[in-house]
Amino acid sequence: MKIYTKRGDEGKTDLRDMSRVSKTSHRIEAYGTVDEVNSLVGTVRPTGYEDVDDWLETIQNHLHVVQADLANPEPEEDDPVVEDDHTAQVEAFIDTAEEELEPLQRFILPGGSEPGAKLHHARSVCRRAERRVVALAGEEEINEEAVAYLNRLSDALFEFARLVNAREGVPEESPTY
Repeated sequence: MKIYTKRGDEGKTDLRDMSRVSKTSHRIEAYGTVDEVNSLVGTVRPTGYEDVDDWLETIQNHLHVVQADLANPEPEEDDPVVEDDHTAQVEAFIDTAEEELEPLQRFILPGGSEPGAKLHHARSVCRRAERRVVALAGEEEINEEAVAYLNRLSDALFEFARLVNAREGVPEESPTY
Protein backbone atom coordinates (compact mmCIF):
# COMPACT_ATOMS: atom_id res chain seq x y z
CA MET A 1 0.00 0.00 0.00
CA LYS A 2 1.40 3.38 -0.99
CA ILE A 3 1.34 6.20 1.53
CA TYR A 4 0.15 8.69 -1.06
CA THR A 5 -3.20 8.32 -2.76
CA LYS A 6 -3.57 11.81 -4.27
CA ARG A 7 -7.20 11.76 -3.06
CA GLY A 8 -6.55 14.79 -0.84
CA ASP A 9 -5.01 16.96 -3.53
CA GLU A 10 -8.24 18.87 -4.01
CA GLY A 11 -8.69 19.72 -0.34
CA LYS A 12 -11.01 16.85 0.61
CA THR A 13 -10.49 13.75 2.68
CA ASP A 14 -12.35 10.57 3.56
CA LEU A 15 -14.07 9.98 6.84
CA ARG A 16 -14.19 6.49 8.30
CA ASP A 17 -17.54 5.85 6.57
CA MET A 18 -15.87 6.83 3.27
CA SER A 19 -17.86 10.05 2.90
CA ARG A 20 -15.77 12.94 1.56
CA VAL A 21 -15.46 16.22 3.44
CA SER A 22 -13.38 19.38 3.23
CA LYS A 23 -10.12 19.27 5.11
CA THR A 24 -11.30 22.43 6.83
CA SER A 25 -14.42 20.83 8.34
CA HIS A 26 -14.85 20.97 12.10
CA ARG A 27 -14.67 17.17 12.22
CA ILE A 28 -11.26 17.08 10.53
CA GLU A 29 -10.03 19.96 12.68
CA ALA A 30 -11.18 18.12 15.82
CA TYR A 31 -9.55 14.78 15.19
CA GLY A 32 -6.51 16.43 13.60
CA THR A 33 -5.91 18.36 16.81
CA VAL A 34 -6.27 15.12 18.79
CA ASP A 35 -3.55 13.74 16.51
CA GLU A 36 -1.37 16.71 17.51
CA VAL A 37 -1.87 15.84 21.17
CA ASN A 38 -0.90 12.24 20.46
CA SER A 39 2.23 13.34 18.63
CA LEU A 40 3.23 15.65 21.48
CA VAL A 41 2.72 12.86 24.01
CA GLY A 42 5.01 10.78 21.80
CA THR A 43 7.75 13.41 22.06
CA VAL A 44 7.88 13.08 25.83
CA ARG A 45 8.06 9.28 25.99
CA PRO A 46 10.21 8.00 27.53
CA THR A 47 10.15 10.37 30.49
CA GLY A 48 12.52 8.22 32.49
CA TYR A 49 9.71 7.16 34.84
CA GLU A 50 8.20 3.78 34.10
CA ASP A 51 4.81 4.50 35.66
CA VAL A 52 4.38 7.76 33.73
CA ASP A 53 5.58 6.11 30.53
CA ASP A 54 3.04 3.31 30.97
CA TRP A 55 0.26 5.87 31.51
CA LEU A 56 1.33 7.80 28.42
CA GLU A 57 1.42 4.65 26.29
CA THR A 58 -2.13 3.82 27.37
CA ILE A 59 -3.19 7.39 26.65
CA GLN A 60 -1.69 7.29 23.16
CA ASN A 61 -3.77 4.22 22.43
CA HIS A 62 -6.84 5.96 23.85
CA LEU A 63 -6.17 8.95 21.61
CA HIS A 64 -6.29 6.69 18.56
CA VAL A 65 -9.73 5.58 19.73
CA VAL A 66 -10.77 9.24 20.13
CA GLN A 67 -9.60 9.98 16.59
CA ALA A 68 -11.41 6.95 15.15
CA ASP A 69 -14.56 7.92 17.05
CA LEU A 70 -14.46 11.51 15.78
CA ALA A 71 -13.67 10.37 12.23
CA ASN A 72 -16.80 8.26 12.13
CA PRO A 73 -20.07 10.20 11.88
CA GLU A 74 -22.16 7.03 12.19
CA PRO A 75 -20.29 4.35 14.16
CA GLU A 76 -21.46 0.79 13.98
CA GLU A 77 -21.48 -1.65 16.87
CA ASP A 78 -17.92 -2.91 16.39
CA ASP A 79 -16.33 0.49 15.63
CA PRO A 80 -13.96 2.02 18.18
CA VAL A 81 -15.64 4.63 20.39
CA VAL A 82 -14.54 6.47 23.51
CA GLU A 83 -16.19 4.96 26.56
CA ASP A 84 -16.46 6.07 30.17
CA ASP A 85 -13.93 3.33 31.04
CA HIS A 86 -11.29 5.29 29.10
CA THR A 87 -12.06 8.41 31.13
CA ALA A 88 -12.12 6.44 34.38
CA GLN A 89 -8.70 5.00 33.62
CA VAL A 90 -7.26 8.49 33.14
CA GLU A 91 -8.89 9.55 36.42
CA ALA A 92 -7.14 6.64 38.14
CA PHE A 93 -3.81 7.81 36.71
CA ILE A 94 -4.49 11.31 38.07
CA ASP A 95 -5.37 9.94 41.51
CA THR A 96 -2.15 7.93 41.62
CA ALA A 97 -0.05 10.93 40.57
CA GLU A 98 -1.72 13.19 43.13
CA GLU A 99 -0.82 10.80 45.95
CA GLU A 100 2.80 11.82 45.42
CA LEU A 101 2.20 15.55 44.92
CA GLU A 102 1.63 18.42 47.30
CA PRO A 103 -1.87 19.85 46.85
CA LEU A 104 -1.98 22.65 44.32
CA GLN A 105 -2.35 25.99 46.12
CA ARG A 106 -1.89 28.46 43.25
CA PHE A 107 -1.50 28.80 39.51
CA ILE A 108 1.85 27.62 38.18
CA LEU A 109 3.86 28.56 35.13
CA PRO A 110 4.17 25.78 32.55
CA GLY A 111 7.71 24.57 32.13
CA GLY A 112 10.31 22.94 34.32
CA SER A 113 12.31 19.92 33.27
CA GLU A 114 12.33 18.90 29.61
CA PRO A 115 9.69 16.18 30.04
CA GLY A 116 7.66 18.43 32.33
CA ALA A 117 7.64 21.25 29.79
CA LYS A 118 6.67 18.84 27.00
CA LEU A 119 3.78 17.53 29.10
CA HIS A 120 2.60 21.10 29.71
CA HIS A 121 2.76 21.71 25.95
CA ALA A 122 0.72 18.55 25.30
CA ARG A 123 -1.79 19.75 27.93
CA SER A 124 -2.31 23.09 26.23
CA VAL A 125 -2.85 21.44 22.84
CA CYS A 126 -5.23 18.97 24.52
CA ARG A 127 -7.29 21.94 25.70
CA ARG A 128 -7.39 23.18 22.11
CA ALA A 129 -8.49 19.73 20.94
CA GLU A 130 -11.27 19.82 23.52
CA ARG A 131 -12.43 23.20 22.21
CA ARG A 132 -12.41 21.85 18.65
CA VAL A 133 -14.50 18.84 19.67
CA VAL A 134 -16.97 21.10 21.50
CA ALA A 135 -17.25 23.21 18.34
CA LEU A 136 -17.94 20.06 16.33
CA ALA A 137 -20.59 19.01 18.86
CA GLY A 138 -22.31 22.33 18.23
CA GLU A 139 -22.72 21.37 14.57
CA GLU A 140 -23.04 17.60 14.49
CA GLU A 141 -23.92 14.76 16.79
CA ILE A 142 -20.85 13.21 18.39
CA ASN A 143 -20.03 10.88 21.24
CA GLU A 144 -20.01 13.30 24.19
CA GLU A 145 -17.61 11.03 26.07
CA ALA A 146 -14.89 12.35 23.75
CA VAL A 147 -15.29 15.79 25.34
CA ALA A 148 -15.17 14.35 28.85
CA TYR A 149 -12.12 12.27 27.97
CA LEU A 150 -10.17 15.23 26.58
CA ASN A 151 -11.15 17.37 29.55
CA ARG A 152 -9.85 14.75 31.95
CA LEU A 153 -6.77 14.12 29.84
CA SER A 154 -5.71 17.76 30.00
CA ASP A 155 -5.95 17.51 33.81
CA ALA A 156 -3.86 14.35 33.71
CA LEU A 157 -1.15 15.88 31.53
CA PHE A 158 -0.98 18.83 33.94
CA GLU A 159 -0.55 16.52 36.93
CA PHE A 160 1.98 14.35 35.07
CA ALA A 161 4.01 17.51 34.33
CA ARG A 162 3.90 18.43 38.01
CA LEU A 163 4.87 14.87 39.01
CA VAL A 164 7.81 14.64 36.63
CA ASN A 165 9.03 18.10 37.66
CA ALA A 166 8.78 17.15 41.35
CA ARG A 167 10.73 13.95 40.74
CA GLU A 168 13.33 15.95 38.81
CA GLY A 169 13.63 18.38 41.75
CA VAL A 170 12.36 21.33 39.71
CA PRO A 171 10.32 23.71 41.87
CA GLU A 172 6.98 25.05 40.63
CA GLU A 173 6.96 28.74 39.81
CA SER A 174 3.90 30.92 40.20
CA PRO A 175 3.05 33.84 37.95
CA THR A 176 3.60 37.32 39.30
CA TYR A 177 0.82 39.80 38.86
